[in-house]
Amino acid sequence: RFLESRHTSNGMKKVKGYTKNGNMFLAWSFVEADNFARGYHAPAKRFYERKKARTNNVVATKALAHKLARACYHILKEGKPFDVARCFA
Repeated sequence: RFLESRHTSNGMKKVKGYTKNGNMFLAWSFVEADNFARGYHAPAKRFYERKKARTNNVVATKALAHKLARACYHILKEGKPFDVARCFA
């Protein structure tokens, strides 16, 4: 959702690309969940700090939000409670 997608060949525009990649409100809500998890959940904060040391703040935030989104998907799909060991192993 952050970059303009452009596909060109020989200076000519070919394909518009993935301009809308996901629901922006859902992405925003997982970033908010990320901010909350960093403050109150030690494994999430540890994951964020390791990722931030290798990249930058925005990439680390989106990576943790993506990890929480995948965990939420599996919670809804399997009907099991959140497993910290599975999420932050």
